[in-house]
Amino acid sequence: MHHFQTQSDTLSLDGKPMSFASLARVGARAVSLAADAAAMARVDVARKVVEDKIARGEPVYGANTGVGAMKDVEWSPEELETFNLGLVRAHHFGTGAPFPSSVVRSAMAIRVNTALTGRVGCSRALVDAYLALLDKDVVPVVRRTGSIGTADIGLMGQIGAVLTGVGEAVYQNRRMSAEAALAEAGLVPCRMAPRDSLASISVNAVGFAAAAEAVRSAASAMRMLLATGLTTAGALGASRDPWKAVAHVGTEREAEIGAWLYHNAMGWDWPNATHVQDPLSLRMMAQVFGSGFDTLLVAGRTVLAATGRTDDNPVVVDGQVLTSGGSLPLDVTIYLQTAQLALAHAARNSFNRCVLLSNGARRDLPINLVPRGAIATGFGPIIKLAGELFARALSMAMPVSAQSLVVAAGLEDEVSFLPLVVERFERQVRALKRLAALEGLLAAQAMDIHGDRPSGVPAMIYDKVRQHAAFYVVDRPLSAEVEIIESDLGSEQSMAELISHAPIPALDEFFALGPVA
Repeated sequence: MHHFQTQSDTLSLDGKPMSFASLARVGARAVSLAADAAAMARVDVARKVVEDKIARGEPVYGANTGVGAMKDVEWSPEELETFNLGLVRAHHFGTGAPFPSSVVRSAMAIRVNTALTGRVGCSRALVDAYLALLDKDVVPVVRRTGSIGTADIGLMGQIGAVLTGVGEAVYQNRRMSAEAALAEAGLVPCRMAPRDSLASISVNAVGFAAAAEAVRSAASAMRMLLATGLTTAGALGASRDPWKAVAHVGTEREAEIGAWLYHNAMGWDWPNATHVQDPLSLRMMAQVFGSGFDTLLVAGRTVLAATGRTDDNPVVVDGQVLTSGGSLPLDVTIYLQTAQLALAHAARNSFNRCVLLSNGARRDLPINLVPRGAIATGFGPIIKLAGELFARALSMAMPVSAQSLVVAAGLEDEVSFLPLVVERFERQVRALKRLAALEGLLAAQAMDIHGDRPSGVPAMIYDKVRQHAAFYVVDRPLSAEVEIIESDLGSEQSMAELISHAPIPALDEFFALGPVA
């Protein structure tokens, strides 16, 4: 797949699908953006088609006609400027906490990139306006509650409104009025020519940007949870035979994960506490994680494809302006929800291993991992945290995209709820990251009770836990310890360290895991 051409620290967008690496760099403001000249020429060609149609007095949806239930209202030439300026401002209705700046930057880049397909009919000036915001790092404040996922009109509208000088933006780490941000950055508000207004609101760029960031974060969380799972397997003296077996009889991804587990269990005196076979949560780790990574790969490929696809309505095709149903991002939404189910399985897998660590059934480990002779309650109570985290992940896995909703006088009766799906997905990922921290803490305690001396990935997890949490002898609060371990294991630096110890190239490179280069 062609992603972009890199010259120094500039990405040249050309309308083809972007990569996780390019989106991460845009989100982190690690690169500047430019539009490919040939792609901009396509923008001009499509624009002329739209302008000619308007000049002939023919209706163009959302350019010289109303939108939604007002589609049959046609505006005179004298009314177009007022209508198009008002249209984008009317769609500034998002509420609640804002998206991170990284998501908003990526959303603007995606809007530029899909416009460069030459299928939109917007003006060159609109593309330049988005690029100017990105260049000056004027980041619109996009409150995240306000989209049913059939074009992010309430989310994109907040970006479009900033282009016109209303709404709010963050500039030089200060949240201020759009008018003030544009003035301080040396930019002027857009007038919003016919078609530009609808093009600035009626796409799913925010949903796609948020989905891409969430999937990349999920891949990172799953990679670290796999590492803590391997550490637990060592602490419990699990048999490595199932990992060797799955490398020969499993699916391609199961075999890859099984081989990774088997290889990274080597290099130290691995305990052996298995009689014939282990509990399923140990024996089937490759199957659980294999399916999880497969669903993330499918979701990831689907959202990347969307970054190079025109989801506008209308679109310009073969010199015609055609009404389109492309603003329903159902493929991205459905595959994200499939991945949510897989993440719930991974959470259950981790929870079950936490129970095994604390229930005294393996390697004669003491109940609640209380050392012999200590007067303590130990880790028994915190298993309820593991259970609650699993329940959180499970509760977010129920699909919501097929819920019925009919608006706009019955014209708009299909929805995806993509931004809501992404938000639920994000909550699952947070639960997985905390489970990894908790599992690592329990596994380190079990290893110390038996005097294990791990190496490789288990040693990395053990060392990071022990940097923040001492061996448990006397009862103490654990809240802060779990949180700081979670922060450490969830950092891009820890991911880089894990990859250097034990890479999985097909995952690490595709999702651009680790620090943004």
